[in-house]
Amino acid sequence: MNAFQLYTALGARGLIVGSSGNVSERNDRGMIITPSGGAPDAVNENGMAEMTLEGTRLNNATPSSEWEMHAAIYRAFPAAACIVHTHADACTALASLGQALPPFHYMVVQFGGSDVRCAPYVTFGTPELAAHAVTALKGRTACLLANHGMILYGRDAEQALSRMLLLEALCRQYLLALAAGKPRLLSAKEISAAKQRFKTYGPRGASS
Repeated sequence: MNAFQLYTALGARGLIVGSSGNVSERNDRGMIITPSGGAPDAVNENGMAEMTLEGTRLNNATPSSEWEMHAAIYRAFPAAACIVHTHADACTALASLGQALPPFHYMVVQFGGSDVRCAPYVTFGTPELAAHAVTALKGRTACLLANHGMILYGRDAEQALSRMLLLEALCRQYLLALAAGKPRLLSAKEISAAKQRFKTYGPRGASS
């Protein structure tokens, strides 16, 4: 799976609607990123934009308005090979409360820590948003963006898709729990135990 195929898959699942999201993939020259104003059902693979991480365009496509956020994450996190930014319903609903996703469920540790932080709101497509996202992602692979959506990265497109599906599910579950009452949050000891358990979880004991 490449970035274009991931973009199409996210659109098919309703996680990117119209032009309300973007996907990128690191390459030897910088990155491939979805075009400005594009939509999963309207962009073909030849319409993807290519650019350096410093902002130089390498083809004729106009990159997403959020290219600076993608580029900043690639520069800050060498492990990032594919990035997903969406306005998926549950992620955006929680981000609109200005809240982090807390340790209400042990699967939250799959994003690197005891929570998924929420970066403060600033105007979309700005260097300030890029900086806030990088800060919120320290020690994490995903964050929420207040009154906006979410962004995450993976080692490849398949992992980025898996993480997107998990984050949206967890945000939805947390919002359901909030609607029913006050969710019980896991203690630091319980979170630590979950992290240890994940070290032997999955194929070849890999939890990443």
